[in-house]
Parts: sequence; C-alpha cells; structure tokens
Amino acid sequence: MKIERIILKNFRGFAGEHQISVDRLTAFVGRNDAGKSSILDALGAFFEHPLCKPDSSDVCVFVEAPGEVRIGVVFSDLPDKIILDAAVETTLAGEHLLDADGKLEIHRVWTVKDGKLGGLKTVVVANHPTADGFNDLLQIKRPALQKKAKDLGVADQVNLNENPSLRKGIWAACADLKLGRVEIQIDKEDAKAIGEQIAKHFPAFALFRADRPSTDEDAEVQDPLKVAIQQAIAELEPDFEAIKNKVREKAVDVAERTLKKLNDFDKALAETLEPNFSKALKWDSVFKLSLDGDDGISVNKRGSGVRRLILFSFFRAEAERLREQSAKKDIIYAIEEPETAQHPSNQRKVIEALLAIAETDGHQVLLTTHVPGLAGMLPVASIRYVKAVTKKERTVSVGDDAVLAEIAKELGILPDKRARVVVCVEGPTDIHFLQRIGRLLHAEDPTRPNLESDPRIALILLGGSTLRQWVDGHLLRNIGLPEVHIYDRDMPRPDGTYKYQDAVNVVNARGDGSKAFLTVKREMENYLHPDALTETFATCAPNPVVVNITDDCDVELEIANQLGCQKIQRRAIKSWLSQEAADRMTIPRLDARNGKAEIVGWLAEIASHL
Repeated sequence: MKIERIILKNFRGFAGEHQISVDRLTAFVGRNDAGKSSILDALGAFFEHPLCKPDSSDVCVFVEAPGEVRIGVVFSDLPDKIILDAAVETTLAGEHLLDADGKLEIHRVWTVKDGKLGGLKTVVVANHPTADGFNDLLQIKRPALQKKAKDLGVADQVNLNENPSLRKGIWAACADLKLGRVEIQIDKEDAKAIGEQIAKHFPAFALFRADRPSTDEDAEVQDPLKVAIQQAIAELEPDFEAIKNKVREKAVDVAERTLKKLNDFDKALAETLEPNFSKALKWDSVFKLSLDGDDGISVNKRGSGVRRLILFSFFRAEAERLREQSAKKDIIYAIEEPETAQHPSNQRKVIEALLAIAETDGHQVLLTTHVPGLAGMLPVASIRYVKAVTKKERTVSVGDDAVLAEIAKELGILPDKRARVVVCVEGPTDIHFLQRIGRLLHAEDPTRPNLESDPRIALILLGGSTLRQWVDGHLLRNIGLPEVHIYDRDMPRPDGTYKYQDAVNVVNARGDGSKAFLTVKREMENYLHPDALTETFATCAPNPVVVNITDDCDVELEIANQLGCQKIQRRAIKSWLSQEAADRMTIPRLDARNGKAEIVGWLAEIASHL
C-alpha cells in the first residue's frame, strides 16, 4: 500500500482541514517552525509509532469547541484480496470500503473538549451504501446477516457460513443502495476485526527524528535496526504463521479437553465458554539488535554526528539491498532534517541513498529540511513548500512556477557557498552516472573536474516534467552563477523534434555564459558498454544479460525483458545502470561506445567556469 494523500485537521499549527499530496519521494521544505515536522509526527500518530502518541498539547489552539483532531491517510496500490472475516477472502471494493476514486481512506479521529484530547476512533471514509437496512452490514454478526438473507429470499444464493458472501447477496437484493460518502467505524464491535485485518496491510513506518533522546530504547540508531528486524520477520512470515498455527492447535486442544471435563461438573457453565486464542505475538518485540563498540562505549552514547552517520549508512545499505532483491513489505521512511550534524559531502550521500530507495517499488521516502543545500539536491516534483502564512494559517504547496520562485528566493538552492557553476540534470540517476564517468575521466586527466568532490560544482535536479518551469522562468537567476544543462535526447516526437530541444535553445540564447547540451545518444545508459551490463547483472539472472546497445535502443526495457523483473523491480534498473554498471566502465569501453569525446566536452564546459 502506498500513501497518496495526508489529511490533517486541527493538528498543532494546522487549523481546519489540509489535504497534502505525497509521492514516492516527498520533501517538506520551509523555514523553522513552519510545520514540517508536524506532518511526519501526524503520520507517526496514524501508524501508532511509540514516539508519536498524541496528547492535549497537539490540539490546535484555534480549534472550536467542541471539535476534533483528525489525521487521515489515503492509500493506493491496494491488495487484490483481503481477509476480513475468519479465513474468507474478499475485496475492499466488494465490501464498499473504497472512496469514489477507488482509494482506501482511513482517518484517526480524536474528540476535543475544553482543549483536552478525548477518545480515539478509527473510521474508513468510503462510498458506502446508505439505504436503510443495508448501511450497517459490516457491523452486525453472522446470525443477523443470515436472518436478513433469509428475509430477503437470497439465503439459497449465498454461503450462509461466510460473512462476505452474505453481505454480497444482501446488497445485491437492494434495488438502490444509495451509495454516498460515509464514515464507517472499524475499531468497535464486530467491525474491530475488519480494522485489524486492514491494518495488517499497512506499510511499515520508520521515523528518524533530528532530536531523538539518547536512550537505549530511543537511540537514533535503534530505529534502522528495528526496521531490519521487521523486514526479516516479514520475509519469514510463512514460518512464523506456521508456528502460530501449531501453538493455536495445541492450546485449543487443551482448552477443548478442559471444557469437556468441566461439562461433567457444570454443563450450563461449560456451554457458555469457548476457546478464544488471543492475538498473535508481536514477533518484532521478541528480537533485539544492537551495535556495540569494541571500546565499551555504546553507540547511543556517542556524538550525534556519529549516530547520524550510522543512520545514513543504514540508508545506503538499504538502498543497495533493495536493488538486489524485491522487498516483501511496503515501507515508509520518514526522516527529519537529514542534514543535522553532517558535513555537506555526507548530506549529498544520504540524499542519493534516499533517492535510490524511493525509486524502488513499495517504498516511499518523506523528509523535512530548511537547508538550501538539500533543497537544491532534490527533484523539483518532490518538493512541498510548507509555509506559516499567519499564526492561524499554514499552507502546503506543490512546486508550481510561483512556489519554486519563492523557494529559490527565500531558501536559496545551492548546496555550497563555494559553488562557481551550476550543473542542471533531469534526475538522480543522471547525477550518479555523471559522477562515476566524470571520476573515470578525471583519473585519466586530473585537469578535468571531479563532479563528485569539487565544491565549486553544484549539481541540481530539475525533474523531467518540471524542467520547463525552471528553464522558462529562469528560477536560478538570483544566484548569479553560470549554468550548464545536460538533458537526455530521448526519442524524437512524431514531428521529428526532441522533447527538451526548446529548453536547450532557451538556455543557449540567454547570453549570460550558460550552456545547454542535448545528449547525442538516447539516454545516459546508452553510453555504457555491453560488457559492463553483463558483469553488473551476473548475480541477478540465471542466464547472462547480453544487450546490443545502440544509440537509440531502450536499454532499461531490454534488461527488464531478459530479467523478467523477477529479481529487480523495473524502476530500480536505472539505479543499477547509473551506479554499478557505470562503475564497471573503463576508458577503452567508453571509447568503444564513441562517447568519450562528447562527455569530455561537457566536462570542459563545466571546467571553463571554475
């Protein structure tokens, strides 16, 4: 399941209702105290993270009384089948639990009275039957459903021992269900089991705060290690389920034999009792993983910079692991201020790792920052500008022309004040490729710039679909630095023109020293050598991956077809190409692909501004 939208109402500074769109990678950018961390904490409260238990201090001071605090999440990428009753499969759509757009919308709602936070209820907001007699089927027990089916004359058309079948038959007997937006409480009575089953499909939520206290339980490094345990348990879920079933079988057998003996003493009492196996054990609470220093000093007692470095190393290791195998469980990484206590070079590395994680199916990354450097390294499409307009008003805006201009003006976008030239590319994989090939060419001739380590070079992600906004609006002009733009040529459009040719022409016509290039080959991966690809994917496929790379072929698609996407998700293939495959390039291989002279030309243009 993937988050599409977050809904906040009267939570901290967010008075009234706010709808916040979320993507694979979402960066909440804004000044201090604008409300960025509140969004991550709200998600933590929704997913019942132990560090995010809401209290009366989380109630917006402007909430009217009586009122409510509401945190909602809209999910997409929903499971095809779900078990809501016993072991019977059904669908969320078949149970009328989806909204009008076919999404699953769930809200946590707290009552507010006299400024105090009251009781919590969990509701599904769905396009649900409202017709009398057909609007409460999810809350009533099987005997009542069986009676209703018989009264409607559909008992012979349904399975009387399966609640989903009963509900389906009953709803089908109604001429007009009068579907409408309804809130269905799923944490009480019979519907409580439905809420528990839906929650099993929630993505794991991993929160990394900037100011986590240094205790054994809440140490900054502890969360990634807990996530590692959760992932291992998710992959071993069938084994744990088998253990649970065996325990249940043994325990219920003892209980049934006990009741049989009790029947000899008091038959009436025995008939009122039945075995009820309690909730499954939370396996992740059984296991604990830690990192201990050989000097006897525990990690959580070390400096914040060291602890954050361990956290960043986890992100990089996780990005590599996700490229190597399909994940078993959807995961949301929520990271507050990854720049905290870190050198700019480490900030770049963690952002690159987070970008790689976000590219992998089933994973989302949400982060907050108020530092210009991080804002400049992020894809434009990922940015959500959080602004405190007044004490009573907060806004969260997606990056259109006006918003991007305001961010560039208010925060700036350069990762380092020593920058002398801005290099603009479409996406994170372009940066990975250029850094690695640039490193190779720099090793051959040290006069060529090193894109990985030279602080005078600022690499900026423009984000393909929003690139025109940056170019046409010239949103970097306030920096006063020359720009070098490098865009993929891609395939020609029906009229023979190229997607970004107009953008290239605009930059080259500025007359301020800026220069734009359109790649001669289709994309960056078309500069790779086939041997580099074969070596890269040698451990991922039963047969060698052999691609006849031309200037125009779709390298990513060719590899996906050969792998069958069984081991590597399609969106992660680009990461392999731009990193592992690029690392295997040599000067002779680059020469063999007739790409060296062109790339050297890009580097020469960059060097001319240093």
